Amino acid sequence: MNILILGSGGREHSLAWAVLQNPKCDKLIVAPGNAGIAAIAECATFDINDGAAVVEFVTENAIDFVIIGPEAPLAAGVADALRETGVLTFGPSKAAAQLEASKSFTKDICDASGAPTAGYAHFTDADKAKAYIRAEGAPIVVKADGLAAGKGVIVAMDVQTALDAIDDMFGGEFGAAGAEVVIEEFMDGEEASWFILCDGQNVLPVGTAQDHKRVGDGDTGLNTGGMGAYSPAPVMTDSVIQKAMDEIVKPTVAEMAKRGMPYQGVLYAGFMIKDGQPRLVEYNCRFGDPECQVLMMRLGAQALDLMIATADGTLDQARVNWADDHALTVVMAANGYPGAYEKGSVIRGLDAMPEDSSNMVFHAGTAAKDGAIVATGGRVLNVTARGASLTEARDRAYAMIDGIDWPEGFNRSDIGWRAL
Repeated sequence: MNILILGSGGREHSLAWAVLQNPKCDKLIVAPGNAGIAAIAECATFDINDGAAVVEFVTENAIDFVIIGPEAPLAAGVADALRETGVLTFGPSKAAAQLEASKSFTKDICDASGAPTAGYAHFTDADKAKAYIRAEGAPIVVKADGLAAGKGVIVAMDVQTALDAIDDMFGGEFGAAGAEVVIEEFMDGEEASWFILCDGQNVLPVGTAQDHKRVGDGDTGLNTGGMGAYSPAPVMTDSVIQKAMDEIVKPTVAEMAKRGMPYQGVLYAGFMIKDGQPRLVEYNCRFGDPECQVLMMRLGAQALDLMIATADGTLDQARVNWADDHALTVVMAANGYPGAYEKGSVIRGLDAMPEDSSNMVFHAGTAAKDGAIVATGGRVLNVTARGASLTEARDRAYAMIDGIDWPEGFNRSDIGWRAL
């Protein structure tokens, strides 16, 4: 098969790495890719959010299968454009991708399906939103309704922080994503992620993970797109998984089908778990980043077979073969992230990294310039390792970090601490 992956981050690097291990892959192109991806696959440049441009590239390059990595092309309807031309595609339709693109839509689905989630209210007016916050008090959660690259969520531990978040969102800090807001009850507990493949009818769980959203050690500081992750997540016990499937995931998938927007792709369900009871925090319509990196390290070549089965509607015949192993990834980010940061600093030492089935550095925000690898984003590298235990995976990942020379970057030193 000739395969195209859309995206440029650590998620897409790990997807490419896994896909290339499968003999079904004859040729792999990633658009636009990054410096790490360019070392293992062909990269191409075109507007991945433009369905017509994607279809044109697919046609000209005889692509058999398209894997859509990030959320923006899904929200733009790229999967619809591809399916209309008969191209096998991994990723939900524009209508189904509202589960991520609109938090108020997801809350409506939860209400209709009876899925347990946080109490909430939806606002298009700043003054009414502030009045609600003053009435409810803190802690409270303020979310931009639309896509905000993982940054449009403010967990406010005091009322003033929540009011400031309203000003920021309606003031345009998150662009169109903040034109509407959802204000939620603060949920206490432990957060975990579960990834479920859906082919429109059948569902197949593919694994659990837990990420670290806060920028600082001990889960302190600002929320980020994720500073590290590990898989599996111990808090996702068999009992919790069964409850999540019966009370949240299956009712959601059934409600989507009932509305004429069957879900086809990976459903990333984020839960808050307390006293063995999961409640939905959010849905994402793609593999998480950096959760995808740890899942791909554990899945390897079978990831492609599972994505094909999802796209062609044969998930009922698919199985996930898990080894009894663990994976952990540590994000190396540019100094200043998630605030302002500089681009263009040189990263040294990557050539000496031991890259194999147990040790990988997945590139997130990098480019090749004058023979060197330079940082181009906030989250720049995902240093990822697999081991027989979580401790072994952690030790391998941090040993690799010790060999990377990048003074302009930083990382958390405690990824995996909850489980360990």
